This record gives sequence, structure tokens and C-alpha cells, in this order.
Amino acid sequence: MNKLTRRHILQAGGAGAMAALSAWPAMPALAAVTGGGYRALVNLFMFGGNDGNNLLVPLDTTRYTQYQRVRPNLALPQSSLVPVLGTANYGLHPALSGIAGLVNSGQAAVLANVGPLMVPTTRAQYIARSVPLPANLYSHSDQQGAWQSAIVDQPARNGWGGRLLERALPDGMTNRGFGAISVVGGNVWELGDRGLSPYRVSPGGRFGLDFYTPGGTDPMSTAITSLLGESHADPMRQTWLNVMSRSIEVQRVLSAALASTTLTTVFPSTSLGQQLRMIALLIAARGALGVPRQCFFASIGGFDTHGDDQLARQNELFTEINGAVVAFQAAMVELGTSRDVTLFTGSDFGRNFPSNGEGTDHAWGNHHLVVGGSVRGARMYGAFPEMALGGPTDAGGQGVWIPSLATDQVSGELLRWYGADLTTTDEVLPRLRYFTRDIGLMA
Repeated sequence: MNKLTRRHILQAGGAGAMAALSAWPAMPALAAVTGGGYRALVNLFMFGGNDGNNLLVPLDTTRYTQYQRVRPNLALPQSSLVPVLGTANYGLHPALSGIAGLVNSGQAAVLANVGPLMVPTTRAQYIARSVPLPANLYSHSDQQGAWQSAIVDQPARNGWGGRLLERALPDGMTNRGFGAISVVGGNVWELGDRGLSPYRVSPGGRFGLDFYTPGGTDPMSTAITSLLGESHADPMRQTWLNVMSRSIEVQRVLSAALASTTLTTVFPSTSLGQQLRMIALLIAARGALGVPRQCFFASIGGFDTHGDDQLARQNELFTEINGAVVAFQAAMVELGTSRDVTLFTGSDFGRNFPSNGEGTDHAWGNHHLVVGGSVRGARMYGAFPEMALGGPTDAGGQGVWIPSLATDQVSGELLRWYGADLTTTDEVLPRLRYFTRDIGLMA
């Protein structure tokens, strides 16, 4: 057998050790989120910039004809669209038929033309630059940060989900680090402004340290137990040992909590299906973890469709989203947590209205979805853009929609439902004060 070294253990356990850092108590925090029971937010982020113009399409003859004329090679057949919102005016992409069912049954809502804003902005103000605008519009990294952080005029350092949790979960709370959990690695949204960072869990439930059994007699476990029992004057070595010990304890707690859960809802075997299944299992384990407020992050990539076959690619991605989200909502109903969990979508930005020949290019306002039992569903929030190049909602004549609904307004509704008071809301969302706060999204 090869000799076991500290290097081998560090390489094998590094991921779990780094995850354990996020489970340590953060700096002192004042709990400013109230209300009994459990609440969880699930951020489903679509990386690359989803083309919302094909997510939600007008069905009335006049606007559909306009839509078809401007993007002839990308227009979806009118008969394929799934009517939503209780009228014949709008339809969802045919691959989202299950989510359309959630909308029509009141378990989901549509957000029309939502995006980052500094202040409410008109086309005239945009052209004259007479109001402040978000920094680096159309940049993937900057707009991902803007969506996830609610800081739109400078690079994102932390996220609004993390800032919310810093104020929702008191310092010293048992298992506080499990408030922010990502099933896809790092993200800005769950980074706090007082030290909190997301605990990372793989969709398959592997935590990176399952090669070690505390008290085990196999050579690997024996060696690790001996190593963890050492004491070092070197602060770096001792810190590493402390992190490893904490990581092993965190894994033990989470593994035990998951082992006690049952879930009969069947999820798709896709990447996103398994991500949302793991989140559902973690929600099922909420009693064992004892954390009353949680934020979860899941994602799917592939939406940067400049020159791709956008119709085929988006159909594949939407099919994956549809199956995973419908299963997730069914699992929340099974667990009796439908009213306690809200899933919402986000993306870098929308894409412009006309085709570039094969796909579409970076834009601004976009259409999104919010799903959950506390959502005032079967409705559209925000104003659908006037689909005219150079029209009143087009920033510059290329079908780049100026948002009618600020991302802060949607986040503010989610914070209120989460239990955040006004002071906390303004700390987490510093620009919300410039917009109408109550859009009626959450019951």
C-alpha cells in the first residue's frame, strides 16, 4: 500500500474542508427576520442569458404577427404555445407545459420584463443618460452579479440571499451554516456581508469525506484519526486540522439528517432534476437540522445562444427545467411545505428581440417565473414590452427591453414573505426605496 501523507489527505478532503468553513458561525448578527415556522427560497439560475422572448409569447393575432415578422427563424408556431394566465393573450414555450399547468392552477406566476435598475427608467431617460444606469449592461459576469447581489452599480461582493440570512439566523444558532446550501458549487447570491458562505452539497449527496469512518479500523480511517488528534504550534497546520475536524462533523450531521428523510416523488435523472431532488431532501430534513430559514442555489447553463441552433438548444434546456421544477413542486406538496418554499428563476439578462441569423444577442429585461404555494399565481407581474423595434420599451432600436419591473421589487416581495422587517429589507436591498414596494406577488 502507498504511504499515506498529509498531502494525500488534503487533496482528498479539500472540498469538504472548504465547505466546512461555511458552516462555522458567522460574525455577530441581529436576527431581524420574524415569523413562526419554516421558510426557504430556491434560486434557479439560468446561466448564459435566457431568451425570454420565446419563454412568454403573446397569442393575440396583432402581436403574434409582429413577433413572427421580427424573428422569422426563431418564432414558435402559434399553435404550439401553451396558454397561461386565464386568457388567450399569452402562451409559454411548449416545452414548459408542466410549468404552464402550475401557473394556471395558481401555483406559479409569470414576471414580465424584469431586470436590474438603479431607478425607474424610461426610453427617453436611457437615451439621454439622465438617470443612473446599471454598470456594464450586457456583460455576463457583471449582470450575473447584479441579479444575484442587488448591487447594480459596482462589482458584486456578496448576494442578497446571503445578506438576508446573516440577519435571519442569529449568531451561535446550531447548524447555522446550513442556512445557505448550494448544490452546484459557489455563487454570489448566498455570500453574506458578515462572513457567511454557502455550504456545498453535491446533487448525489457525496460530501467529499465519505472515505473516512470515525473510529474505523481500516488503514485510511486509522491514519486520519491519528492525524486529527495531533496538536501543532504552527497556526496554519493547526487551523487545517481544525477545519478538517469541523468538516467531518458537518458531514456527520448532514448525513444523519438526510438518512432520516423519505420522499416518494420521482425526479428526472437530469442534472437539474437531481439538483432539485437534493434540495427537496434537504428540506425534508429541516426538522433534524433545526434551521428555520434557508436559501438554496441550483443552476443550469447553456443559454448563451449567439450562433447556436437556439430553437433546439432552448427546447432541450426548457424540457429539463420543466421536468425538474414540476417534480420539485410535487415534492413540496408531498412534504406539506408548498406554502413554505418559493422557487424563482434568474438569468444574466434577456436577449434581443430580432434574430442575428441563428440566435440572439445580449439584451436587458427578461421574463421569469416564480413557483410556490404562497405565490399569488395565475397572474403576470410587470408590464409586457411593446414589441416594436425603436418603440417605447426598446433601449436603442435593437429590441433591448428596458425593464418594467426591477429585480429589487421581486426580491422585496420574497423578503417580506420570508419575514424580513422594513429595516432589514432596506439593508439587504438598498435600492428598493426608489420603487413601488408592494407588487402583490406573495400571499
